[in-house]
Amino acid sequence: MLLDIRDLCSFTDYFVICAGESARQISTINDEIEKDLKKEGVRPHHHEGTLDSGWLLLDYGDVIVHIFGALERNYYKLDELWNEAKAVLRIQ
Repeated sequence: MLLDIRDLCSFTDYFVICAGESARQISTINDEIEKDLKKEGVRPHHHEGTLDSGWLLLDYGDVIVHIFGALERNYYKLDELWNEAKAVLRIQ
């Protein structure tokens, strides 16, 4: 899911929220995002989380990427928390 949160917060413009089915899949999602953006000369300002926590965060400034495990995504429900945001893209 891609959320436009420009009208709702001052620290970023977009949230990317996605989930993996396993630690390996979460790691692969993270690695592929970093690899593809690095090719474009874009590196994260900050990253947080561990595979054990089920939530990885990549902060690219204007875009923050949240990579959850399925249980963690259902628990934190960021898309519901930010329900006033404009959904730019939703893939299920």
